[in-house]
Amino acid sequence: MGDMATLFETGRFAQSSGPDGVRDETVEAADEAAEEVRRRFAAEAGDVEAMSVLGSMLLRRGDLDGAEPHLRAATAAGDRAAANNLGVLLHQRGYADEAAGWWRIAAVAGSAAAAHALGRHFRERGDEPAAEYWLRQSAEQGHVLGAYALADLLEHRGDTATERWMRVAAERGHREAAYRLARTLDRRSTEGPGGEDAERAAEEAEQWYRQAAARGHRRAALHLGTILERRGELKEAGRWYLTAAKDGEARAACALGFLLRDAGDTESAAVWWLRAAQEGDGNAANALGALHAERGEPQTAERWYRAALDAGDDNGAYNLGLLCAEQGRTQQAEQWYRRAAYAGHREAANALAILLLQGGDRTGAEPWFSKAAEAGSVDAAFNLGILYAGRGADQEALRWYERAASAGHAEAALQVGMARLRDGDEQEAERHLRCAAGGGSAEAAYRLATLLDARRPPEPAHELGEPAHEKTECEEWYERAAGQGHRRAQVRVGMLAAARGDVAEAARWYRAAAEAGSRNGAFNLGLLLAREGSEPEAALWWTRAADAGHGRAALRLALVYARRGELSEGQRWADRAVTLGPREVAQRAARLRDALREELSA
Repeated sequence: MGDMATLFETGRFAQSSGPDGVRDETVEAADEAAEEVRRRFAAEAGDVEAMSVLGSMLLRRGDLDGAEPHLRAATAAGDRAAANNLGVLLHQRGYADEAAGWWRIAAVAGSAAAAHALGRHFRERGDEPAAEYWLRQSAEQGHVLGAYALADLLEHRGDTATERWMRVAAERGHREAAYRLARTLDRRSTEGPGGEDAERAAEEAEQWYRQAAARGHRRAALHLGTILERRGELKEAGRWYLTAAKDGEARAACALGFLLRDAGDTESAAVWWLRAAQEGDGNAANALGALHAERGEPQTAERWYRAALDAGDDNGAYNLGLLCAEQGRTQQAEQWYRRAAYAGHREAANALAILLLQGGDRTGAEPWFSKAAEAGSVDAAFNLGILYAGRGADQEALRWYERAASAGHAEAALQVGMARLRDGDEQEAERHLRCAAGGGSAEAAYRLATLLDARRPPEPAHELGEPAHEKTECEEWYERAAGQGHRRAQVRVGMLAAARGDVAEAARWYRAAAEAGSRNGAFNLGLLLAREGSEPEAALWWTRAADAGHGRAALRLALVYARRGELSEGQRWADRAVTLGPREVAQRAARLRDALREELSA
């Protein structure tokens, strides 16, 4: 006789529904009552199947006293489903050993559900060999819960057959099995050697996440959202995050908040962060703290940072340190940084070291820089480089600069490039300067441009009919540095424009450099203005350059005043040019000064 009813399998009764597809609860209750009455009459007439089904119905309702006599009667007549459900009833009453006895009878008779229940019983007792035997019997008969329970047992033992049975359960619709199979494949794709096998594992993992998520597994929905977000499919990622968040997955609510914030909807982001934070998500609490800090609400920010810390997120202590430091509460900042640093927060260790260094405690700062750098803080590795360079320990400084540069730190790459230039290794210098310039370092862009500039051959004389000048790579780097406000680059771009005859462009860049404080920019702008007939304005820029120590500008001013007949002023600027140099300028200025002196004394 087959299994008539079991609490370990789907129900046996088809349910009718209304025209809109929704089951009417009143109709359902009436149908169940009528079915129960029919089964009772049949059971009293000695129908074994009716006894078994009636017992199952009462058991599902929680009427253990009513169910037990019917199940016992059906079991005595040889109904294995009744034996299985009698075991369930006894297990609920607390008679585990007696329940196991009935499960064994049903399992021997071929009940996969009973074999599963018996296997679970033995596992709870710590008898893994017996548990494996019965769970395998259940799984091999196609029982999905048996397959999952067997996979779980084998995974606990590290058995290689785990994946096979997890896959069997997943293929038969077990959502937790689908999720765990996805996790296994996901780890294989990231922790393995890579290549095509890793790609296949990642693709299959996503498929199983989808299946589990579609069946309502909220953590699968979270992981699926993460995969999609990483791939740039933000709209679908948001839908899965929302699904998981509505089911109570705090991490999904937090992730959804970040997606909304990045989309510019800060208010909606705050709603989801609040929901996640109230459910104990420290990351969401930190996000709320940062939001309130940005809004100028430090007290509310501090409250959320403390909530994050209470949730076990060390970022809370680090953020409290940042908040206190911004408010000038140095002592409290140090305490919070130290707390986070002792918990292993590498950026807190770096921040603590900087705070100690600013306070003059170089000895106390260095170990924290080292600890942060060893833990992977790129900024700390760069800061260690600065610390060692300040001591004159150039090789040790270079080692830390190289470490930071390899992790993408632009300023560290600049320092390595400069060191390689000093060593004469132009190829390595260029490589590091390109990395630094690409990372946004204006100084690196300028240095790279000068390196490339020194290599390029002189341009041939321009002839009529030739195409317009095309920018070289070094000019492009000069312009990038100039656009970032690098004064020497601005002067150089101006010179290149002047050489092309583009006076307006040259003046624009010279003026930008001069207004930023470049004495060369001011001098060159003066030259350009003088050539264009604007000597009074040129004199103003030369004055600024000369006051900043530019000897040639001082000489130009001396000549201007001499031509105007203002001999005393001309002599004063000539004296200044002699002092400033360089030698060639000083010699010419001395001759002019002597001539002016003779003219004044005549």
